[in-house]
Amino acid sequence: MSLKGKTLFISGGSRGIGLAIALRAARDGANVTIAAKTAEPHPKLPGTIYTAAEEIEQAGGKALPVLCDIRDETQVADAVAKTVERFGGVDICVNNASAIQLTGTLKTDMKRYDLMHQINTRGTFLVSKTCIPHLKLAKNPHILNLAPPLDMKAKWFKNHVAYTMAKFGMSMCTLGMSAEFAGAGIAVNSLWPISTIDTAAVRNLLGGATVAAMSRSPDIMADAAHAIFLRPSREATGNFYIDEEVLRAEGVTDFSVYAPGAADQLAGDFFVPDEVFANSQTKVKRIY
Repeated sequence: MSLKGKTLFISGGSRGIGLAIALRAARDGANVTIAAKTAEPHPKLPGTIYTAAEEIEQAGGKALPVLCDIRDETQVADAVAKTVERFGGVDICVNNASAIQLTGTLKTDMKRYDLMHQINTRGTFLVSKTCIPHLKLAKNPHILNLAPPLDMKAKWFKNHVAYTMAKFGMSMCTLGMSAEFAGAGIAVNSLWPISTIDTAAVRNLLGGATVAAMSRSPDIMADAAHAIFLRPSREATGNFYIDEEVLRAEGVTDFSVYAPGAADQLAGDFFVPDEVFANSQTKVKRIY
């Protein structure tokens, strides 16, 4: 079983988890559209849509880099149309693009509030909506939102209510669309890591090198996403998957490859329900 010949549309996939998912699919021989805003190198962030496309091609896939601001309905429609024109359809939609600012109510300016909601919640809704007519024609269609379980505890809201609302908006797309499109056979799921993932966001915003050293690589999310995409879409839908749980269900027992330089304990990620930590065989330190 593989993703050979399948077409993935990935928002914000020029680096980090989105790029890792793209490269894992590319190793199967998949087609990947990278729809993101990064056309020019950023002084603090690695990668552009063009370097991502090069890596995808080198990994064995076919790539289509598209400059796309997912806040813009016309740009999203154009990106999906180019994908269909180039590859013949869309099999998998990955809503990876996300904006973050961990500030309380009084320190969150409305411009940043709007940005998080426009990219996270609205962007996920818009990209999914635009891909769905094409997903209905696919043989095993999937939408995967990189969004957390809906663990409605005040502790996830009190320090950064604006960000949590925007991120949980992505999760509510999973909850609603999975039921709405079950009859069409489109799987709609969320995937979230049990531990922090060593990305630019962690290094620049969420603890720097200290937390990065307690994190797993994006490859664990990529491998978990790959496993989800191979599951029957009519059976595996409406789930809030945790990366480690997905891979354990696939028979993985050694997770050291995902954190070769990590200290004794990994850092637990935001929004992970207490029962997930309680049931995990992995030592996790809750730092959020």
